[in-house]
Amino acid sequence: MKHKKITMPHIQSDKLLLLLLFVQLSFTSLIASQRQHQRVKSAVFLSPPLTLRPGSVASKLYYNVPFPRGHIALKSFNGEVVDGNGTPVPLHETYLHHWVMERYYARKGGAATETNYSDIKSSDNSSYIWARNAGICIGTLRQHFGLGSETRRTDTWVPDPYGIEVGNPSQVPDGYEERWVLNIHAIDTRGVVDRLGCTECKCSLYNVTKDEFGAPLPKHYVGGLYCCHDQTQCKVREGYGNVARTLHLRYTVKWLDWLENHLVPVKIYIFDVTDSGEPVDPTEEDPFKLSCKIEYQVEACRVDDNTKCVDSKKVKLVMAKGGDIVYGVAHQHTAGVGAALYGQDGRVLCTSNPKYGEGEDVGDEVGYIVGMSACYPEPGSVRVTDGEVLTLESNYSSSQAHTGVMGLFYILVAEVAPGEMELPKHTLSFVLAGGVLMAAAGICYLWKKRKNAAYETLAIA
Repeated sequence: MKHKKITMPHIQSDKLLLLLLFVQLSFTSLIASQRQHQRVKSAVFLSPPLTLRPGSVASKLYYNVPFPRGHIALKSFNGEVVDGNGTPVPLHETYLHHWVMERYYARKGGAATETNYSDIKSSDNSSYIWARNAGICIGTLRQHFGLGSETRRTDTWVPDPYGIEVGNPSQVPDGYEERWVLNIHAIDTRGVVDRLGCTECKCSLYNVTKDEFGAPLPKHYVGGLYCCHDQTQCKVREGYGNVARTLHLRYTVKWLDWLENHLVPVKIYIFDVTDSGEPVDPTEEDPFKLSCKIEYQVEACRVDDNTKCVDSKKVKLVMAKGGDIVYGVAHQHTAGVGAALYGQDGRVLCTSNPKYGEGEDVGDEVGYIVGMSACYPEPGSVRVTDGEVLTLESNYSSSQAHTGVMGLFYILVAEVAPGEMELPKHTLSFVLAGGVLMAAAGICYLWKKRKNAAYETLAIA
């Protein structure tokens, strides 16, 4: 007689396994949605007006400018010069030397009237506290954001799941509130005799021998920021008109509401190829005595030089605290041909190259740097260690001399990897519950399997 096997249904264990799968998928969905699918907020702001005439310069500081408030994660910041009607202005009319956005803490209820560097020098410094970036220059380059002529075509997006954390109430000193100050440095080049010379701030074209504070400039200083400060005038062609125009910096900010343990905070580092590394007094007021000079001069190469006419400037810098580099971009002026950041072992950490315009349209102005390429390493693929010595290299064409050039490198560093972050309490409880459910499902499944195996060996005559 044939024997029949009796098979017991596995309905209950299957239901439990399906429930377990649902729990795990829900957990994954929860983390993903909170980290990556939170709606990015965006706002567009206008700076206070700038009034410029042909050849004139404006370098203003605007305190307490409009900016997103609250505990947030900044994701991008871009700006451009527009006229009173909101129409973008080309670089060959108004050269945006730079804009800089800095964070500071001001006494609650305190007024902010400073509009240029000479005003801030004479103001009461106890009324505000700078909330600078992570370094490494002492006494300068404190900003969170800053670009120049390249601003329209340079990617500033902070990749997911990272963000620049600001507005944390636990970090604001008692009696103060977080604010932002905007510095705009623009040069009106309509009708000037030497457009490149004016944008490179050659002292002879501005007829300047003293800095903004009245101090004599060093004899070797032939061009740069200290010759094109606020209200200076570059030489204009004889007979050219003197029509004034009102301009603004229009800036767009994108951000997320801060979600503790779901967004990874990044630190901002700005490196300067002129950094001497020498210890200085942070209260030092003489810019020529600071470790980071910000700008330098490129000498013309010799005509009989067989090598390429490229001026390559390098400096070694120490990263006190390491982490993962998640973004990097350089800032250079006209004639720049790229910059790179290297690790202590010579490995390439990040490169950034200029994009030059080829026409007359806004964003494509011929002869100007209209963008800088940014690097976005895969998370965890580019890591620097505590105390690692980095090398910054800035390259310029030296077929002719250039004054007031810059070689800055801006990077974002995550000291904690996404996988190393602590889970929030409610999420941790969810995970523990899922773990308990998984264990229960496993035990139940094994018990059912063994019980059914015993039944299946029974034979019925």
